[in-house]
Amino acid sequence: MSGPPSAAPFVTIHAAWSPGETRIAAVADRVLLDHALWRPGTPDGLGDVHRGRITAVVPAMAGAFVAIGGPDDAFLPDSEGAKGLTEGAMLTVRVTRCAQGGKGPRVSARVEEADGPVGLIRRGDDPLRELAARYPAAPVLIDDSGLAATLRGDLGSRVQVVPRAFDDALEARVEALADPEVTLDSGVRLAIWPTPALVAIDVDTGSALSVGGRPSSAEQRHRALNEAALPALAREIRLRNLSGAILVDFAGMRAKQRATLGRSLASALATDPMHPRFLGFTQLGLAEIVRPRGRPPLHEALAGPLAAGLTALRAIASTVRSDPGARPVLRAAPPVVGALEADSAALPDAARVLGQRLTFRSDPSLPAFSWRMETLNG
Repeated sequence: MSGPPSAAPFVTIHAAWSPGETRIAAVADRVLLDHALWRPGTPDGLGDVHRGRITAVVPAMAGAFVAIGGPDDAFLPDSEGAKGLTEGAMLTVRVTRCAQGGKGPRVSARVEEADGPVGLIRRGDDPLRELAARYPAAPVLIDDSGLAATLRGDLGSRVQVVPRAFDDALEARVEALADPEVTLDSGVRLAIWPTPALVAIDVDTGSALSVGGRPSSAEQRHRALNEAALPALAREIRLRNLSGAILVDFAGMRAKQRATLGRSLASALATDPMHPRFLGFTQLGLAEIVRPRGRPPLHEALAGPLAAGLTALRAIASTVRSDPGARPVLRAAPPVVGALEADSAALPDAARVLGQRLTFRSDPSLPAFSWRMETLNG
């Protein structure tokens, strides 16, 4: 006779605020379940509803391009409402996939129709509210009273202000998501390398293979190590929000034998809210996974001048909190300065922390995307 079902893990949502950016983590039993970045001054647009106009019907692509008021036209597939429309037609669309690599967003016409000119009608949920909806019983721990006040209207008493949203362990776990290499407790290493076309993941048993066992059982130990790594592999895909085509090269198994991992891999991916699909193995033995794109993956969000500038503002905010008398000055490469000036929230947020406008200097002598903080006490 089986006992009572085990209780669901207690989930908490942690929101670590800094000027222009909030880092969000959902945690249960000290395990990181989900991670997201929220940049209110440069929203990614997922879920936004727009009034649009068909600019071109493209039968070869099974869809149409739609002007929605941004720099790039969106793409509306036939399966999402483009079929039968003609150039110039007006319609209401919702963004289902964010812009990528110079391509505009993907949209769907499966939304309530509205009137008006081309342009934004309303924003979609931000990443914090999205995670709060995913975990409706989870308290939301925020380390900034201003952000907490804006969220209480929607989340009510779930919002709690705390001195520090990320402790040292959580900070380290989130920071590790920027590293392309992950070493598991077993000694197995995952190397995660995004490219413009796909994400390649290499599984290396490394020193793990030498722990126990006989030389004659190396193949069986490879299989056991690969299978044991599958939950961590699926977790890294989810936490880094990898999308599109993902190819996984497992270690030490002949191509035909890798098929025995298929059922366990599909099971490990099953809890992902983006519903990735395991498609099978190539003739080379590479596992093929496709994961839908929604918000930009983490490696895109952490690249470029804005990411560098927001990292600088986080360092400045930390300095001011530990030394309220400090007067930091930001010296940065011109692209970093330009990105911060184009962000509608970053510099106003920094001024709120400093109690005055941030002094910054554009320095063309610095390498691209680099910055330096100079602290002046007075």
